[in-house]
Amino acid sequence: MSCYQTIDRRFGDLIDPVAFLETIHTGNRWAEGPVYFADLRSLIWSDIPNDRMLRWDEESGTVSLFRGHVANPNGNTRDREGRLVTCMQGERRVVRTEWDGSITVLADSFGGKRLNSPNDVVVKSDGSIWFSDPNYGIISDYVGRKGVQEQPGCRVYRIDPRSGRIAVVADDFSMPNGLAFSPDEKHLYISDSGFLTDRNAPHHVRVFDVVDDKLTNSRLFAEISPGIPDGFRVDIAGNLWISAWDGVQCHTPDGDLIGKILVPEIVANVVFGGPRHNRLFITATTSVYAVFLNIQGLKYQFGA
Repeated sequence: MSCYQTIDRRFGDLIDPVAFLETIHTGNRWAEGPVYFADLRSLIWSDIPNDRMLRWDEESGTVSLFRGHVANPNGNTRDREGRLVTCMQGERRVVRTEWDGSITVLADSFGGKRLNSPNDVVVKSDGSIWFSDPNYGIISDYVGRKGVQEQPGCRVYRIDPRSGRIAVVADDFSMPNGLAFSPDEKHLYISDSGFLTDRNAPHHVRVFDVVDDKLTNSRLFAEISPGIPDGFRVDIAGNLWISAWDGVQCHTPDGDLIGKILVPEIVANVVFGGPRHNRLFITATTSVYAVFLNIQGLKYQFGA
């Protein structure tokens, strides 16, 4: 049975009709934050409630513990030097893993107050780090550590690559979540998943113009249903592959929904990888899936 739902014929150019949805691993409690290491031929992801990160080796197909007892990790990415950058929900911080395995804290507070629970992260070509900070990790002990919210809201931040200074770039979200740049980095897409905890809150993706390290001209990109948009990635043509409760939804740069990859579990996040950069890895509740596409992902997203 096909794993695709075609809504617009343009979707047919992006998929291989004989490629199927594969299960890479199962046994997670909430799989999130996939990041592909092209140089190591491996995928690393977070299993948030189990407080661990797992690693899948592409050549052997084996899964091993990458890191345990890591404060409920969520989103991951690589910086422009190939180092792993991770949102640690439980410790309310964004950290970088150095080449010697040591951990550098990049952000844990703003204005003298602790962050909420950093969720997802992306690195721009200039080395700046942009991350979302909803409060999911402090409202219960399941995916974080229950605690008091010290920030006045749930925001999106930018870390300057030279000074390390943290600045607010967006402060009008219910629950900012996934984020990704367009291929030319002139636009930043950010999902709002507030609907997860408040049925009157948004479940959409917004797009901003990026001007002088600031976000301007906010507008609605796409409403996501069923459920919420969580993490997402952008391909080389500028299409967005967005997580949803029925699978992965593909939207054109204009926001048109043209097709879906149907997944039997609620999807949290995706990342492109593989030797040809055309394999979409999908973290969905208990399992990690993968499917080959006829389009490549942006290489900065996985360190190729």
